[in-house]
Amino acid sequence: MLKLRFYGDPVLRKISKAVQNGELSETFLKEMSEIMYTQDGVGLAAPQVGISKRFFLYDIGEQLNVVVNPEILEKSKETEIGQEGCLSIPEVYEDVPRSAKIKVKYQDQHGNFYVKEMTGYEARVFQHELDHLNGKLFIDYLSLIKRRTLKPQLDEIKEKGEEILKRKLHSPEGTKSV
Repeated sequence: MLKLRFYGDPVLRKISKAVQNGELSETFLKEMSEIMYTQDGVGLAAPQVGISKRFFLYDIGEQLNVVVNPEILEKSKETEIGQEGCLSIPEVYEDVPRSAKIKVKYQDQHGNFYVKEMTGYEARVFQHELDHLNGKLFIDYLSLIKRRTLKPQLDEIKEKGEEILKRKLHSPEGTKSV
């Protein structure tokens, strides 16, 4: 059974390995998507459930997308600042700059290739999830001062991640995490 990993877990800082054909079962992807939807997330990368492989799921309200072995082919110089959160860092939401437009290449779970241009929220989610595959977290974009301010909260997540996530699920806010 898959389990969500929290800030401080070493798997979140590893660079993931490429997915080979046939490695992703429908059962595995279903279990992963259930975790994402149950936790009210819009994206979930394999390292967040302890798997150091290059794939993630996301759903920005249209349909579930499975993204395997992704890469960004082009990024706009223009950036947009937007608030991000992360299932692996519950209750932390901060403004993060991201490229406003990206051109990406990836496969789906069946091995079909796609090249797609993305803007707005979809581009933000894609970049956030791809960062997970490279061992990077959204808090890495924050200033040193901001990260120091968050240190007590991050230390608590390291220690009590699951408790915090359960508390978040029962709060009335309804804020989604990337």
